[in-house]
Amino acid sequence: MGGSSWNVPGAAPSLFIVGGAPLLHPETQVFEGMLAGWRDQQLARNLSKGTIEDRLSAVRRFQRFTNEWPWTWRPVDVEEYTAHLRSDGRERSHSTIRGYHGHVRLFLEYVADPRYEWTAVSERLFGNHPAQVFFEWNTAVHVAEYEGRPGRRALTKAELQRFFDYADDQVAAARTSGRKGWLPAMRDATAMSLFFNDRAEPGWSGTLET
Repeated sequence: MGGSSWNVPGAAPSLFIVGGAPLLHPETQVFEGMLAGWRDQQLARNLSKGTIEDRLSAVRRFQRFTNEWPWTWRPVDVEEYTAHLRSDGRERSHSTIRGYHGHVRLFLEYVADPRYEWTAVSERLFGNHPAQVFFEWNTAVHVAEYEGRPGRRALTKAELQRFFDYADDQVAAARTSGRKGWLPAMRDATAMSLFFNDRAEPGWSGTLET
């Protein structure tokens, strides 16, 4: 065979498939080839360069932690890595850890797909091949609609309603007391209410009024 039989972005180059000149550092060269192939495959899917670089960084981070290669990774590596992320003194949100898991899981889906021929390359050179090691029982799952830090989440509909009710109360109190500034306060409360109602999601029956 003179080259890859699956000639698409991300397929293993013929250098790794047909052999030839011995590789000086086969593990490192194959790993870097996998990352380069995954980058090409994602570029072909029109993913943003920022997303791709985040994913590649996550895979490199996992590899450095395990000090192993994708064709020898095990489920226990995932568990040890997660324990490290939660105990190294750096505060990480649930969504951040879930993102790390997701990035490396996607990489393994790519290199374990025989159509890209990295499994055949690994078998020939190392007697083993990459396999998926990220499963529901050893990874962080999506447990809530919002997983970020509580102080940065979006307000709920009930919280928004209380916010606008409070703004209306402040306008009414200022007007009743005869204080100056109640007209600008009413203007601001009305503008905020109109802005929200204009962008409220379809199907929500609530109406914010001033």
